[in-house]
Amino acid sequence: MKRLIRWLKKPAGRRTIVGYIFIGPFILGFIIWFLIPALTSLWMAFQEWNMIVPPKFIALDNFKNLFKDKLFWQSLKVTTTYTAISVPLSLTLAFIIALLMNTKVRGIEVFRTIYYMPSIVPAVANAVLWAWILNSEFGLLNAFLHAIGLPKILWLQEPKWALPAMILMSLWGLGGSMVIYLAGLQGIPNEFYEAAEIDGAGSWAKLWHVTIPLMSPVIFFNFVMGIIGTFQVFTAGYLITNGGPQNATLFYVLYLYRNAFQYLRMGYAAALAWVLALIIMGLTAFIFRGLGGRVYYEQAG
Repeated sequence: MKRLIRWLKKPAGRRTIVGYIFIGPFILGFIIWFLIPALTSLWMAFQEWNMIVPPKFIALDNFKNLFKDKLFWQSLKVTTTYTAISVPLSLTLAFIIALLMNTKVRGIEVFRTIYYMPSIVPAVANAVLWAWILNSEFGLLNAFLHAIGLPKILWLQEPKWALPAMILMSLWGLGGSMVIYLAGLQGIPNEFYEAAEIDGAGSWAKLWHVTIPLMSPVIFFNFVMGIIGTFQVFTAGYLITNGGPQNATLFYVLYLYRNAFQYLRMGYAAALAWVLALIIMGLTAFIFRGLGGRVYYEQAG
């Protein structure tokens, strides 16, 4: 105890205590809100439990039943399709908008705010807004189609249009990626563009050989975060279509929610959650292994 008191009186000891005080909230939050729930859900994945009777250990039965579940495969298909289309489309449009917002024109700050504001709209309000826009009878989108002489589309009633409508809705929130791109663009030194101009590079050459390589860390970050985010999409499918029509928008997390809180199959829902976690970790590791080496990072010196 005396040695501990002497150590605490030293500057190194005081700095250590102050450091632990600062990281204490994070450690407590990590343990309480992540580690304990994660371990609990892992335990539940091997149980059969409806929250009424005591849990019953069933080993790997929950995971075995996944591969026999048609709705599991349908939800995985819907989510994968949504991710494969929405992420590249969102990243490309966000990058193009960021390039436009990086120009030095009068009042550009207003346009940056306008493009960013939809990304901070609450998810529920966003879903209600798009439910009106996509309404087949009096929606804004069908009114526009009618104005240019095209027939109305049953966006939320026909299976072939429901998922494209969700993808179109996802583009509404690309302002977050746009701001990250914009920060990266403004961090590129002008010396690179000046050197390219001396070598005779035009606008497209500078974009392809200077901007995109130097922006590759930001593009890579947005790509990984987009993959993780779209695999966890829930609100739009739950509030607007509730997975329909004909399970055309049955996203994975929506199916997980149904099993947990509608069917009271908590063990099966926990197994779904861990399979989703493994899918996301596997995809992330594959992306880092396949594309991580092509990302440009400026070396010190």
